[in-house]
Amino acid sequence: MSFKKQFLKSKPVCKVTFRLTKEQAQSAESVHIVGDFNDWEPAATPMKKLKNGDFSLALNLESGKSYEFRYLLGADVWENDWDADDYKPSSVGDSDNSVIICEA
Repeated sequence: MSFKKQFLKSKPVCKVTFRLTKEQAQSAESVHIVGDFNDWEPAATPMKKLKNGDFSLALNLESGKSYEFRYLLGADVWENDWDADDYKPSSVGDSDNSVIICEA
């Protein structure tokens, strides 16, 4: 699991490209990225499945903020991004959320 951040000079936006390999996605047929940027709505932000089985998605997030998120593999498997900038305890259950910090 990994993501790449790119800060746009023309506006206060952090373009984040998220990518999961087929193995990281545990051969799931669908993967969604769920976080405070989409009100934790499980179906709101599906990742695109690539021909090789990997999943990818680019999001434009407002710069100067941090965002909590997790990946939803299939219908019921939640995973963190192990390359996240930080982790915070989730308000639901006993797990942590991944954090991405969008500050240049």
